[in-house]
Amino acid sequence: MKLSFRWFGNDDLVTLENIRQIPNMNGIVSAIYSIPVGEVWPVEQIKEMKQKIENNGLNLGVIESVPVHEDIKLGNSNRDQWIENYKQTILNLSECGIQTICYNFMPVFDWTRTTLHHLNSDGSTSLALSTEELKKLDPLDESLSLPGWDESYDKDKLKDILKQYSTVDEEKLWENLTYFLEAIIPVAEKAQVNMAIHPDDPPYSIFGLPRIIKDKESYARLFQLSSSSANGITFCTGSLGANPYNNLYEMLDEYLSLGKVHFMHVRNILLHKDKSFEETAHVSNYGSIDMVRILSLLKKHQYTGYLRPDHGRMIFKESGRPGYGLYDRALGASYLNGIWETLS
Repeated sequence: MKLSFRWFGNDDLVTLENIRQIPNMNGIVSAIYSIPVGEVWPVEQIKEMKQKIENNGLNLGVIESVPVHEDIKLGNSNRDQWIENYKQTILNLSECGIQTICYNFMPVFDWTRTTLHHLNSDGSTSLALSTEELKKLDPLDESLSLPGWDESYDKDKLKDILKQYSTVDEEKLWENLTYFLEAIIPVAEKAQVNMAIHPDDPPYSIFGLPRIIKDKESYARLFQLSSSSANGITFCTGSLGANPYNNLYEMLDEYLSLGKVHFMHVRNILLHKDKSFEETAHVSNYGSIDMVRILSLLKKHQYTGYLRPDHGRMIFKESGRPGYGLYDRALGASYLNGIWETLS
């Protein structure tokens, strides 16, 4: 297992100098955030980012993510041009030594929460989702904007995209994912790049939009689309753990045995009966996920890929990007370090 940390580039309040001081920190997970969705990532910009990271004693371990253009997800007539761009970006990343790309196929919205500042009993704040509050949210409300959402859409454009999705159900979205993977996986395989699809977060439909990477049945179908080792997953304990019917431990055990887990997101959530949850400290007894059991499975299968402590609480009066402060993610990394060393 190689420990890694999300970094949002030069504008991130959490600096590479901060990150390198976390014990056993090996890799950086990042992306080029200035390039519009769908455009090719130039080799020179990739090299520049990689060099900056390496100058700080770290490795650019995983790209998270190369976003998939909505025209591809919708199956629009112009999708082939965006797929060609995506293939070229895979090749450019491979040229720069990148071997893992995390991506998702969530329509319109990335990870979604109903509050970014849930007050915990210890005075810290964290991301949380209330299923009742989610029902009340209107994505077309101009005052509503959550991190993880593509803010490049104005409300008229968003309204148009949502209208297009009115004819896209789960089966159609699967068809469009199949088309995409049939095009890119052979390229990724030849370039020795592992594609690691991230599960939907939360792992069920929101705002009437279909979501298809969410449970054991989803993964069985995903793996049937291509037997290539390049067709793999990002196993996110927090995302998958938000569905009480997902047995994380059985799923992780199976997918590790198949060689399909290319990247790990490890975070804890406290799950409630109505599928509401709040994100907690990484320590097992704070939430619903047994972190020792998760890392024991990684050890059992001799997992050598990257793992990052996912969203953390905001603690010690830190301010910044919700879920992505320095202190609690560093504590989480140290906790995971301790489990790993004990297992070793």
